[in-house]
Amino acid sequence: MEYNRKLLSSLLLTMRRIRECEESLVEPINKGEVRTPCHLYSGQEAVAAGVISCLTDKDYVFGTHRSHGHYIAKGGDLRRMMAEIFCREAGCSKGRGGSMHLVAPEKGMLGAAPIVGGTIPLALGAALAAHIRGDKRIAAAFFGDGATGEGGIYESLNFAALYKLPMLFVCENNLYATHMPIDACRNNRNISRIAGPFNIKAWRVDGNDVLKVYETAKAAVELCRAGKGPAFIECLTYRFRGHVGPDDAVQGIHTDIRPPAELKRWLKRDPIALFERYLASKKIMTPSTLENLRLKAAAEAADAVAFARRSPRPNPRHLEKYVTK
Repeated sequence: MEYNRKLLSSLLLTMRRIRECEESLVEPINKGEVRTPCHLYSGQEAVAAGVISCLTDKDYVFGTHRSHGHYIAKGGDLRRMMAEIFCREAGCSKGRGGSMHLVAPEKGMLGAAPIVGGTIPLALGAALAAHIRGDKRIAAAFFGDGATGEGGIYESLNFAALYKLPMLFVCENNLYATHMPIDACRNNRNISRIAGPFNIKAWRVDGNDVLKVYETAKAAVELCRAGKGPAFIECLTYRFRGHVGPDDAVQGIHTDIRPPAELKRWLKRDPIALFERYLASKKIMTPSTLENLRLKAAAEAADAVAFARRSPRPNPRHLEKYVTK
């Protein structure tokens, strides 16, 4: 497949923005400056960048507890995201939601939530509304491998298939449900097969190869847009940081049980490094161009953190302002 330079640059910049924003949170989290639980997305950037680049601002995205990457890839404002993570009034949820409740409706990011599998039925509802209106919008639900242990996903698969809804199921299989390895909780680790009984077209791809993710998502989106949906994509990937926070450290105790050799193998398959090597080998980008993109993303992340730090906290007197009684 031929790729234009604009697309390739956009994919890399999106991945870099995600990585730089995530890594800029490590120090504030470790210092206790960020108090909201933060599930970092480092290592999984190719999934959000590859899939969401095939969507428009009018299409819907629903995230999970680990959704900084989805918010950024959908075009959400970095300052508002960081302010939310720092629980400041300028945040996208006015500092009331924290890291796991990111929203940018103007960009089609309709929300993230910490309930495992909880946003899949919400995306189903958005897909049903799009189907009824006939407006060609697509609703994409991102979820982890752990969500496939919840009943809601199977009900959603069945309903979406029954009415051929324009819904994209995107499983980010990072091989761990919190701390439990996939082989300890699934008899078959090929998650894409769960779409088969519902006659839903499914793909299983290398989630660390952004171009493979993009090509697959493009085909899936075209299928949904043509009224032949839903579609299911399983992206095999790996998170570089702990389940919660930089390294799952609680009062100085290391709780990440993943084998060091396994982590080392996956670090060698860093999706950003793989993509940069591809761009350099094809002489699409020079080392200086790649570095300039990294510096641009790093500057944007630093600006967002600085904005969050100087933003005011919510007024305690407004504690019940957005609570329905």
